[in-house]
Amino acid sequence: MGSRVRGNDEPLNAEHGLERAIGVRALAATAFNVTVGGGIFVLPAVVAAAIGPSAPVAYVVVAAAMGLIVLCFAQAGSRVSLTGGPYAYVEIALGKYIGFLVGTLLWLVGTTATAAVGSAFIGSIAVFWAPLAQPVPRALILALVFVLFGALNIRGTRQSTRFLELVTIVKLLPLIVFVVIGAALAHGGAPDVFGNLAPAKLGRSVIVLIFAFAGIEFALVPSGEVRDPARTVPRALFMAMTAITILYVSIQYVAQMILGPQLALEQAAPLTSAARAVAGSGGAIFIGVCASISMFGYVSGMMFTAPRALYAFGRDGILPPIFARVHRKYDTPAVAIAVQCAMTFIVAVTGGFAELAILSNIAVLVLYLFCCISAWELRRKNVQAGGTPFRIPGGAVVPFLAVAVIVWILSNATVKEFSVIGGVLVVASGLFLVARARTRGSAALANS
Repeated sequence: MGSRVRGNDEPLNAEHGLERAIGVRALAATAFNVTVGGGIFVLPAVVAAAIGPSAPVAYVVVAAAMGLIVLCFAQAGSRVSLTGGPYAYVEIALGKYIGFLVGTLLWLVGTTATAAVGSAFIGSIAVFWAPLAQPVPRALILALVFVLFGALNIRGTRQSTRFLELVTIVKLLPLIVFVVIGAALAHGGAPDVFGNLAPAKLGRSVIVLIFAFAGIEFALVPSGEVRDPARTVPRALFMAMTAITILYVSIQYVAQMILGPQLALEQAAPLTSAARAVAGSGGAIFIGVCASISMFGYVSGMMFTAPRALYAFGRDGILPPIFARVHRKYDTPAVAIAVQCAMTFIVAVTGGFAELAILSNIAVLVLYLFCCISAWELRRKNVQAGGTPFRIPGGAVVPFLAVAVIVWILSNATVKEFSVIGGVLVVASGLFLVARARTRGSAALANS
């Protein structure tokens, strides 16, 4: 019989009134939305500059690495069904302190990434009407976007996930059109992806490209609202990862067919340049609209998932209990949603995409590292949230392989990148000590 309790004998699937309304399709759509954002519209040039025609190989390598990591998420997510996702997995497996550090990284990445893409979204629509980039119109549009998603998320999980499914279809179809039409009209030949493959360049390109796939962990933050997690989480993650990998490789390959070596020089808007090359100004406008839709969809997905991290902190006593308050009518973490919208709006208004993108890539990899270790620990302890946990042949070895891959990717990072994550963890440790002292003080008063 597996372990089924958490902390003070609280069931691993107890969530204080949250509605379990997220199924396989909705979770897969959420994972797709919070992974495919604005990056796919600029990364083809970045990767081409780093590794040349072999760029599609780099995508496949990263997809394989992420496949191992996603297997760990699937194993952990089928065993722990609590809001917070990776934060909850690590907390139960490795303790409250490590769990809080991971939760802090998760929330920080979610907030700054959402604000960054929200800022980029304004820039993408300002291409069509320049005055929108001015401070006042920019702030008003951002406010409208975050109020819209805040209201939508507060009014219910079902409505939010239906909207995410719709946005996924709307943002996916134009990208498929680009691949099909681009491949048909491309004047260049097929790129030689293996001809000049350099292992040294591959390592550095992977650490850049990993973030084209990063974000799938945020789909698991609302795990307390997932139906039958042992079944839903693995299926949804594999559906999303398969679609994302095929899409990314296809886009990169077609862009190289169209522009050839010129792709590496089109750092600002490579897909727009590729579309212009085969379809003129109309193609460029089409891709510009696609970019706006994709960014809008990304923000919608992140504003659905990120507030659940604040809810989890309130539930566990790290933040005041009000953050864990659930709306009486809609069964959603309304306070956490409202606060997250306000904070993300402030960050987006006060910074541009470049400034907000300072969030270290190391933060995500460290988060992944802890989650993979936790997947092994949860399996070892046979922790179960209900139902038969997800298992694969050789599943006990997968976390070790995933950790080895992450360490290899981290070996390509710089000292400056490591210093960013170090500073974040130091600040988070201080916050944890304050929260623990406050909790002990409250307990002492209650017992006196």
